[in-house]
Amino acid sequence: MTAIDVNGLHKEFDGGVVAVDDLSFSIESGEIFGFLGPNGAGKSTTINILLGYASPTAGRATVLGQDVSTNFTQTRKRIGILPEGYSLYDRLTAREHIQWVIRTKDAADDPDAILERVGIADAADRRVGGFSKGMGQRLTFGMALVGDPDLLILDEPSSGLDPTGIQEMRETIRELAADGTTVFFSSHVLSEVEAVCDRVGIMSEGQLVALDEIDALRAQIDGSMRITLTLESVPDSLELERLNGVETVTVDGNTVTVSCRNNADKLDVINHVDERATVTNVVSEESSMEDLFNRYTEASHSETDQQVGEVSQ
Repeated sequence: MTAIDVNGLHKEFDGGVVAVDDLSFSIESGEIFGFLGPNGAGKSTTINILLGYASPTAGRATVLGQDVSTNFTQTRKRIGILPEGYSLYDRLTAREHIQWVIRTKDAADDPDAILERVGIADAADRRVGGFSKGMGQRLTFGMALVGDPDLLILDEPSSGLDPTGIQEMRETIRELAADGTTVFFSSHVLSEVEAVCDRVGIMSEGQLVALDEIDALRAQIDGSMRITLTLESVPDSLELERLNGVETVTVDGNTVTVSCRNNADKLDVINHVDERATVTNVVSEESSMEDLFNRYTEASHSETDQQVGEVSQ
């Protein structure tokens, strides 16, 4: 079953500012979907449309089978939301926050069980005005879990959490997905996206510039790109920068790290160095999520600049 279906979505604000431009994608039930993009890429606008808080200028989006442009109130009760920049009520306790969401959603959850699940049961009766950022994030995550939602929309969910809190949230997200909950995971913490997501969509300047599993995206940019060679000694000049496909070269003691465009270029690097020095170890690394993100968003910027240049000629 498709949990989210977006087709030709376009959002333009007053003054001709285009936030989302012909956006199309779908997410299946039980999928953990990572939604990435630099500031201003259109992620927040897309999320607001999916929640029925903003209307698209053109195109269509359905969430849990409901068109977001129609009366979305009942469907929204089936969605758990952890927004970026949330606000809590300083005078209310953690338990009172959970109870409030239970009433709002007409749910039957046990507040103490929710607080236990997010790791703050011992602070159930404390006013949240004294909570740390991490405790507030745990509480807001707990509020999102009320009602056993069919869809979770998480915007920067690990913000303020310590490593233990991040690991616990990951485990909870995986458990929910295994039970059929769809997770829409928007974050700037690329390692978090890589750790939990089945697929990712990368936005840049209002458009979706990449959509696939992480391994498939790596393959589309020719797989791993970084190679580290350990030498008995480093010659005064390896002249690696002159090789086609070499992007950066870093020398640290007897270790040379080279970023290449693709696997063929890495073989050229190994042969080139082997002719000039004794290589004692070679380590090839896969592209990180940061590498993928930079490659796809930079490619999008380059295409836009080229189009602008063609129009101005």
